[in-house]
Amino acid sequence: MRSTRETARNFGSLMVFAMIAAAEALGQESDSPEPRRRIVVSIPARKLALMEHGRIVKLYDVAVGAPESPTPSGTFTIVERVKNPAWYGPDKVVGPGKDNPVGPRWLGLSRKGYGIHGTNNPRSIGKRASHGCVRMRNRDVEDLFERVSKGDTVELRNERGEELAEIFGGTAIAAGGGQ
Repeated sequence: MRSTRETARNFGSLMVFAMIAAAEALGQESDSPEPRRRIVVSIPARKLALMEHGRIVKLYDVAVGAPESPTPSGTFTIVERVKNPAWYGPDKVVGPGKDNPVGPRWLGLSRKGYGIHGTNNPRSIGKRASHGCVRMRNRDVEDLFERVSKGDTVELRNERGEELAEIFGGTAIAAGGGQ
């Protein structure tokens, strides 16, 4: 029969092994090249895809920046989530409500001044019409808002590569190959 001391030592060794295995598993998850959740925006297609674990969860139509105020390309993160935001223009502030240009939700990006938001002009969706932000129908931005968190990745993509062709359909066009 084993002594109490020997049983405790074996149990302790087993616990250390379990903790090391758990830490390695967590490390492997965090080192994964594919984030758990990300938003991919095709600027040329004017579409937004919510992706989880590499799979498309939902697709949305969006408006992107007008030619004189284009949407920036790059990878950013969501740094701010605001329900019923105010809009701060050059000469006035518009509080929450039907006249607010950013609609009922604001997802601020790590690039200052840019975000994903609703609109008081739903006819602009599908066009190059914003001041650089990604604009969505109000019901769509409310839906997206509930599905994402601070820290989620947002990729604003201006090229039509293989991945965008897989996500949004169509064919890939090499960089500089037109839009």
